[in-house]
Amino acid sequence: MDASADAVTPEMIARCERLIRPFIRRTPIVEVDGAEFGLPGHMLTLKLELLQHSGSFKARGAFANLLTRDVPKAGVVAASGGNHGAAVAYAAMKLGKPAKIFVPGICSPAKVEHIKGYGADLTIGGDRYADALAASETWVQQTGALPVHAFDQNETIMGQGTLGLELAGQAPEIDTLLVSVGGGGLISGLAAWYAGRIKVVGVEPFAAPTLTRAFEAGHPVDAEAGGLAADSLAPRRVGERVFPIVWKYARQTVLVTDGAIAETQATLWRALRIVAEPGGAAALAAILSGAYRPAAGERVAVIVCGGNTDVVDFSRAR
Repeated sequence: MDASADAVTPEMIARCERLIRPFIRRTPIVEVDGAEFGLPGHMLTLKLELLQHSGSFKARGAFANLLTRDVPKAGVVAASGGNHGAAVAYAAMKLGKPAKIFVPGICSPAKVEHIKGYGADLTIGGDRYADALAASETWVQQTGALPVHAFDQNETIMGQGTLGLELAGQAPEIDTLLVSVGGGGLISGLAAWYAGRIKVVGVEPFAAPTLTRAFEAGHPVDAEAGGLAADSLAPRRVGERVFPIVWKYARQTVLVTDGAIAETQATLWRALRIVAEPGGAAALAAILSGAYRPAAGERVAVIVCGGNTDVVDFSRAR
């Protein structure tokens, strides 16, 4: 498949959105006075994609793959830190296709239960996403199942880009969009949709700076892969198809600490009664921690991209 900045276009995303629309939710936005978060003088738009089917934005890419590619009798297979696996399992269940999911041992119990609940055949093994990916590749060779990559697949990127199309209709006035980054499927989809019309900024944990390291090197490279959000934001490197898109349209990242992510989870609960997983809270953590400082009058939107977490004791953030 094409690995270029123009491999996924706004026109392709718009066609994809029409195809998957019957299967996905139009998730809401909420306008928040920044003073509630200690940021007087700023209004924030939060896109609550954690309310999407399967608990994260990943359902968009999953349906894009299953509806635009030929699924063999052996079904589909996916490697995941958890959210992508849950999304593929959900899409396969809705479309009546077999699904095999591989996740590493760091996958949260909440995500494991989601995958099992959607009826997929689940295998847990290895320490990180890379281990699950290797196991899924072996499964493809053995069975002929269709691999559905979590981020480095044009169909996946197109599906995630539909979030941008949706947000553009809900909040057409925004100047800047902050988005958590793991492998880069979401940020590349959003960047492909907006195509430079607004500023798209990637937010990563210091413990898993995959896109930051890629920007420093000028191409995808191995990076650290750990931290509080390791089950969703810690692949070894960003995707080869992802990189040209973000290099052209979204060449800025900021880094946040695990402590800032945990505190943002707590703040979301206190202020809005929203329970976000660490990866889902990372983008907002950039603003709340001061890692990203909006200019006067800058209209900022933030994707709260996932909510698949177990009951959390927020006292650790105090």
